[in-house]
Amino acid sequence: MTVREMADALNLEPIAVPDDTRIVGGGYAGDLLSWVMGRAQGGDAWVTIMSNPNTVAVASLADVSCIVLAEGVRPDQGVAETAMSRDVNILGSEEPSFTLCAKIASLL
Repeated sequence: MTVREMADALNLEPIAVPDDTRIVGGGYAGDLLSWVMGRAQGGDAWVTIMSNPNTVAVASLADVSCIVLAEGVRPDQGVAETAMSRDVNILGSEEPSFTLCAKIASLL
């Protein structure tokens, strides 16, 4: 499934989407950036409530397909622009992290 297909299926808000054709092959949930950097897999949809510029750097290093900001979190100022320039997709949702993870898992 692509980022676009996942976003459409779950009614996710596009925040920064430079490449909606990236394939989502798995998922990861976590808010401790060093932990995510060492454990998220390339192609994962990363569910988090962290919205600072460091999330974009971690997403790029881990090569995740997208960041999904849960629980209505909005990115800090400038994060969307940074994500666009680094080819990192960011989507948003009002759903709680647990519910969102379950819904993503059901699509895979």
